[in-house]
Amino acid sequence: MPRQISYRWRLRELMAARSMFTVAALMPHLTERGITLSSSQVHRLVSGTPERLSLPVLAALCDILACTPTDLITTSAQNLPARRAAGEEAPINQAARRPTRVRLTPEG
Repeated sequence: MPRQISYRWRLRELMAARSMFTVAALMPHLTERGITLSSSQVHRLVSGTPERLSLPVLAALCDILACTPTDLITTSAQNLPARRAAGEEAPINQAARRPTRVRLTPEG
């Protein structure tokens, strides 16, 4: 059975719990750990959900916030409904199968 995996990025929540409310508050901590990112990169990291994240950045964030990767990224998975097998009959919509009446108008 196919499964749908989703995740939630909780960096902003964990920062707020440690009284870090701005990107500027996070940047010096990253620099201390050898992570050099521009302010716009850190802003995207804080305000959005990253699709890709390097392990050194993840490790630095965990060290700064005294948390684990599981605290930063919560995951969930659910089963998807099974697809209809090839050749399996689908319910027939009778209204869609009825032809529409044609109106003939005289030429002229």
